[in-house]
Amino acid sequence: MGKGKLQKFAEMANFANVMQPNIKDYVDRDFELKGKWHEFFGNNGPIILELGCGKGEYTVGLAQKYPDRNFIGIDIKGARIYTGAKQALEMGLENVLFIRTKIDFLKTFFADSEVSEIWLPFPDPQRKKQKRRLLNAKFLNLYRNILKDGGIVHLKTDNPNLYIYTMKMIHYNNIEALVATDDLYSTDLEGDARYIKTYYETMFLEEGKKINYIEFKLNKNKVYKEIPEKFTWKKTSKYA
Repeated sequence: MGKGKLQKFAEMANFANVMQPNIKDYVDRDFELKGKWHEFFGNNGPIILELGCGKGEYTVGLAQKYPDRNFIGIDIKGARIYTGAKQALEMGLENVLFIRTKIDFLKTFFADSEVSEIWLPFPDPQRKKQKRRLLNAKFLNLYRNILKDGGIVHLKTDNPNLYIYTMKMIHYNNIEALVATDDLYSTDLEGDARYIKTYYETMFLEEGKKINYIEFKLNKNKVYKEIPEKFTWKKTSKYA
């Protein structure tokens, strides 16, 4: 491990807005704050997650825009979390937390209906590993358990294949899509949360890539299924 990473880990160990629990503390039992996140933040504001948060650009950006809501960035890469956590501390943001863990353990950290929204800005499209895509049936069922009924999931991606795959999942499972566009910045949508730009998103736009965006609701009482191999979906317009 590089000297820079070691220095970041040592510094981050003292950050009040970062939790790096040992897997032994939650692999066979619930995390101690499960169901108590409102108590942790000291308010009843919505709990909103950024999954695979990287440097936490969305977590910090959303926290700035919505001081009455609570934001938790989750990533397994500690060196990435460091950037957003330090920035949030320097800005004095008290509605931000970062947890270093795998997304697979969400049910260990969050109680049923404890989360209001989930953001997935530019997840790995996993071109050859559908079972690892963060929009597959396994993860949608994981999300619906911790989300409030009708809880919203936001996806931003520069990858057309991930966009198409997600739209197939939505149509096959009769999921309610609120917004679906393959060119976000040519779409006039209310609210500026969708237009927060990450470092990589800025690069993608400079390269002329289109940003795909989908916003959809999950039903707590429905079990989502993976799309059959031959399932087809034809895009009928720019927005569906």
